Amino acid sequence: MDHTSLKILYEDPQIIVCVKPAGIPTQTKKIGLPDMVSLLKNHLAGQSPSGQPPYLALIHRLDQPVAGILVFARTPAAAKALNQQLTSHQFGKYYRALVFGRPPREEDTLEDYLVKDSRNNTSRICTKDTPGAKSARLHYTIVKKGQGFFNLGRGIFENTTSPTELPAELDIHLDTGRHHQIRVQLAAMGCPIVGDFKYGPGSPDPAARLPLMLCAYRLEFLHPTTKRRLTFRLPPEDFAL
Repeated sequence: MDHTSLKILYEDPQIIVCVKPAGIPTQTKKIGLPDMVSLLKNHLAGQSPSGQPPYLALIHRLDQPVAGILVFARTPAAAKALNQQLTSHQFGKYYRALVFGRPPREEDTLEDYLVKDSRNNTSRICTKDTPGAKSARLHYTIVKKGQGFFNLGRGIFENTTSPTELPAELDIHLDTGRHHQIRVQLAAMGCPIVGDFKYGPGSPDPAARLPLMLCAYRLEFLHPTTKRRLTFRLPPEDFAL
C-alpha cells in the first residue's frame, strides 16, 4: 500500500471514505508528521473554488500501525449523523488479525472492562469498579484455511514454527471502540497479534520486527443524507505479507 498517496474509496459532498495506510496517524499534533486529516484537507482544498479551508470532521480512529478504512464528514450535519450512529453502535467495523496461538473456541464473544493509562499510552483489562473503566466487546471467528488476508507463503513462520503452532487468522466484529481494544483483548486471551510489540512478545531488534498484523478491512454505516446502507471492503491483496 502506497504511503505517499491517498486512496479514496468514495466521495460526495457529505462524506469521504478512504484507506489509512499502516504507519500514518489518523490525526496528530506533531509538527511535520503527515496524518490523514491533513492529507484529506489538502485533497479537498484543491476542490474549493473559494479558497476557504475545507470542513472535515473526524468520526473514528485507527491506531497508527493499523491500516484500514475510515470515513470523514464534510459537513457539520453529516458529522452529527455519523457520530450518532457511532455512539449507538450502528457502525459495522470489521477487522482481520493474525495472532500467535489458537483461540480456545472457533468463534466467541469477548467482553471485558478496559482502562487507559495516558502516561504510557496503553490500556489494560480491569474490573468494572476500576475508575475510568469502560466496557469492551468484540466477536471473533477463526478464518478457514484459504480465506485469509495474510499470506504466509513466504516462509516467515514455517521455518521457526511447527505446523500446529502457525499463527491463526481471526475475523473480528468490533462492537465498541476502546483504546487499543482488539490488541488488549486478544493478548489477554493468550493470542497476541503478530507484530504487536506493545502487548505481545517483544523483539530486541527493531529491524527484525514484523508490521502489526491487524487491518480494518470492512466498514458499514448509513449515509447521513440518503440513509442508504453503505458497505466498503478492501481485497485481501491489500494486506498480504
